[in-house]
Amino acid sequence: MSNKDVKILHIDSNHPLLWEQLEQAGFHNEADFTSSKSEIETKIHNYHGVVIRSRFKIDREFIDKATNLKFIARVGAGLESIDCDYAKSKKIHLIAAPEGNRNAVGEHSLGMLLSLMNKLNRADKLVREGKWIREGNRGNELEGKTIGLIGYGNMGKSFAKKLRGFDVEVLCYDILPDVGDENAKQVSLAELQSKADVLSLHIPWTPETDKMINNNFINSFYKSFWFINTSRGKNVVTDDLVTALQSGKILGAGLDVLEYEKLSFENLFLSSPAEAGNEKPKAFEYLLQSENVLLTPHIAGWTFESHQKLAQVIVDKIKKLFGQ
Repeated sequence: MSNKDVKILHIDSNHPLLWEQLEQAGFHNEADFTSSKSEIETKIHNYHGVVIRSRFKIDREFIDKATNLKFIARVGAGLESIDCDYAKSKKIHLIAAPEGNRNAVGEHSLGMLLSLMNKLNRADKLVREGKWIREGNRGNELEGKTIGLIGYGNMGKSFAKKLRGFDVEVLCYDILPDVGDENAKQVSLAELQSKADVLSLHIPWTPETDKMINNNFINSFYKSFWFINTSRGKNVVTDDLVTALQSGKILGAGLDVLEYEKLSFENLFLSSPAEAGNEKPKAFEYLLQSENVLLTPHIAGWTFESHQKLAQVIVDKIKKLFGQ
């Protein structure tokens, strides 16, 4: 199959270089950013490739109707919105781009940690309110601390690299063996929990990681610690996180993701009063009011630079798939 015979459907908008470079390589691009999932399913058999961010879930029903599909490319790091096992059983190639936003996630994680430890968000708010409080905004230094990373793939390695400029010990735990490097020492989970002053998550959302951060997990840490989550919200039991914040077991939390997010990551379920039942969960209300919690709307990997990098990685992988 030559490139000119390969029809690619773009379901989400992305950086224009993705479309332009695929076109230059001879692929046939078409876009549909507005049709419903069911509407796209009626025509998906006409396409050999799909490029998506997170608009809807690509499930068995979708895959069964995509009878000519050769690849699914997600312009992002994770593939949890795709039934990967079923797609692979249909010989559909899966493409993601964690290389494209790993630097952004590493920088965001570091920014969140420094802001929390130095109470920057709290201090800024109080000064704007006319309150010049120095002692109450005394911070903590990163020097001498032990940073524990759970998940040491693209994102974890990026954060560890950023920490090289600090006098800290970096430990990592991962289900894969021998992933440690000059920036982080791989240890058992028990050793990480016994030593860490900071915990940062860099793991996908899978059946094994779902609700991983719960009361038992948190209380297995020897010391109180700062917590950063730029991975997936559903890896954390928010009620248990709040309990730990209230008790002081968790000193502060930087959360770029929340368990309340829809799978599309484009909004919280609270965006719809009907879905939210017109009432915020108590745990979420606590996070909104807490001065030692820093919240961002799933943007750790969503910089101007990563927007371009993600698109470039996807283009390169599609071209490689077709022998370029």
